[in-house]
Amino acid sequence: MSARYLFLLGMVVGLAAGCGKSEPPAVTPPSAATPAPSPAASTPSAAAPAAADAALPAPTPQSIAARKLDPEKIKRGAAVYRTHCASCHGPNGEATSNWREQGADGRYPPPPLDGSAHAWHHSTGTLEKMIREGSPVIGGMPAWDGKLTNQEIDDVIIWIKTLWPDEIYDIWYKEIERKQKD
Repeated sequence: MSARYLFLLGMVVGLAAGCGKSEPPAVTPPSAATPAPSPAASTPSAAAPAAADAALPAPTPQSIAARKLDPEKIKRGAAVYRTHCASCHGPNGEATSNWREQGADGRYPPPPLDGSAHAWHHSTGTLEKMIREGSPVIGGMPAWDGKLTNQEIDDVIIWIKTLWPDEIYDIWYKEIERKQKD
């Protein structure tokens, strides 16, 4: 085999392995003095990745404000999420602990959306497409196109972004979202 072939094969294997298991960047866990958020709370700052491998600090209201996300869209998105998404992805986007385990039917459970899984690796456009078209083969997520309005889809994506810890959001914005706009 040529060196070029081995290099390309290595790249393909590396990319495939990288997409299989998503690890968020290492972050400092919140201090013990920080009160645990209430699962019933509906504010974005109360989101807690209960099923994450390591606790990720929830973004503060100040950091969410710094992201320049429209508070009305966040509020509407939280309502859409509670009504249509929380029963599968968890009330705060934390999913279930077995989300990486393929079921007997070949499908995977819904992944976390709180920054502890792969959702933050995708641009806003890709997230929108996933919500519209679903993922019936791999995960069984239904297509929401025609069931949710364009505004509802946009709002729920905004709300999901409020779940991501600051470090995750910053990396996402710099490495994924901004490159889509360039």
